[in-house]
Amino acid sequence: MSNKDLLENIKKLREITGVGFKDCKLALDESGSDIEKAIEFLRKKGIAKASKKMNRTASEGLVLVKESQGEISVIEINSETDFVAKNKDFIQFCKELSNLSFKNKGDLNKINESKMINGNTVKDNLVNLIAKIGEKIIIRRANYFDNKEGRNFYYVHSSTEKDIGKIISVVKLEGIVDGKNSELGNKISMHIAASNPLAVDQSGIKKEIIEKELEIIKAEIINSGKPAEMAEKISKGKINKFVNDNTLLNQIWIMDPKKKVSDILNENKVENEVKILDFFRYKVGEGI
Repeated sequence: MSNKDLLENIKKLREITGVGFKDCKLALDESGSDIEKAIEFLRKKGIAKASKKMNRTASEGLVLVKESQGEISVIEINSETDFVAKNKDFIQFCKELSNLSFKNKGDLNKINESKMINGNTVKDNLVNLIAKIGEKIIIRRANYFDNKEGRNFYYVHSSTEKDIGKIISVVKLEGIVDGKNSELGNKISMHIAASNPLAVDQSGIKKEIIEKELEIIKAEIINSGKPAEMAEKISKGKINKFVNDNTLLNQIWIMDPKKKVSDILNENKVENEVKILDFFRYKVGEGI
């Protein structure tokens, strides 16, 4: 290897690991100039620092869902750019993680410690993938619904291929009867993807969220010049609207603006009342 190539590899390794020139050169010498093996060498020696890349923002990426025998898991893996989200190595890594997420019931700690097909742990393969691709990549979050009660349904929005996309919503319903109202599950999960509710009903919204929203509403009204007593009265109506807009049962049904989601559940009762037991929605990069 030429001095120019060696210096280039040292520069790359330093950027990835944050380790000094001398240690990077030693690691490359010991690993036959293989970047991935050099990272592994440094980690084993305990001198690889947090990558400088980990200070960057990773708000692109993919969400993936896996369903089997009524159980469902969803995982979000982020990258810095959408370009990397289309990279075949990144996608293959994400697919394998989706399987491990299902196996480990969405437990991120267990996922990170799991062995992948190549025999290395997820966290080790993640470091190697960052080295290869050159971007910050994070395994951000995962969730899981069992099949012990109700029925689980999901919807993938902006799908790039089967069970991979930019938004995935999952809902657990009670009162579903095959052949009679089972299509409702997919429709409600589609509604969740589009309307992004915070909770099923008001009891599911954290008290701090409502208090903070009420504080903002009152301040806006008072700053507009209205007296405090009037602000109190107006704010009550506005906070009720906030709750209705953000609770699934009270939201306007996306397929019929004259109805609420609660109306749709009542209309689709077959043998027993249809109830929303739980739901979640992952959108790539949301909140980052």
